[in-house]
Amino acid sequence: MLRIDSRGQIFSWNRPVVMGIMNVTPDSFYDGGKYQGITAVLEHCHKMVNEGADILDLGAFSTRPGSKQVSAEEESERMIPALKAIRNEFPDILISIDTFRQSVASQCIAEGADIINDISGGLFDQEMIPYIGKNHIPYILMHITGTLEGMHHEEIISEDVHGKVRQFFENQLHKLLSYGPQQIILDPGIGFNKTIECNFALLKDLEKYRINDLPVLIGISRKSMIYKTLGFTAQEALNGTTVLNTIALMNGADILRVHDVKEAVEAVKLVLSL
Repeated sequence: MLRIDSRGQIFSWNRPVVMGIMNVTPDSFYDGGKYQGITAVLEHCHKMVNEGADILDLGAFSTRPGSKQVSAEEESERMIPALKAIRNEFPDILISIDTFRQSVASQCIAEGADIINDISGGLFDQEMIPYIGKNHIPYILMHITGTLEGMHHEEIISEDVHGKVRQFFENQLHKLLSYGPQQIILDPGIGFNKTIECNFALLKDLEKYRINDLPVLIGISRKSMIYKTLGFTAQEALNGTTVLNTIALMNGADILRVHDVKEAVEAVKLVLSL
């Protein structure tokens, strides 16, 4: 069961959870620039909530290969107006913030966000782990190697991927737990600094890197492991995404992070019917 304590409320599910992606970046790999302006953001959020999203994941910094890096100030300028509008429109839904910067995270938590989704697992900003730990904020701890600038081409893992991901989780959890009990979700970082073969291995054997029975998030939506394997583009990768999301669910995933909520919700329902 996934349980999150935030804003004086307890959110819990006895089934896998669907997290809908809401990018407010102009250059994300799949939907970059599609949702510019508060009206477009809210329309898409309504669509995802109506389709069954349990969590909305708001991002304002693109991590696709070759994307332009923006300052913390620009990231906040993109993020905060959208966050305020979403929280006002959906006062009861959980909102996750996709950022590796402590300054952006703290601003968003102050504006009503619930979860910090850090692609760097605390590596890119040394203030993030102490901030999360001291405040016991729900935190998605993603595995990555290398630096921000080299996240897609430095230190590529091609062997013993389960051991390396597990060791990373153990190291970062040790730091977080030094501040007391925490609310941690593990993300193996599929698509980041790993070969396609290693990405598939992480999808196949979740229990090899699950620690302390913590929930595991799988984010494979329209990623290159799908469209490169099948020989087309991210725009054509919905069916492949649904297939792999179904496999993830059958292998024990607790959260699916997706662009296409309806199809993910259907996958959850069907797997639960088995």
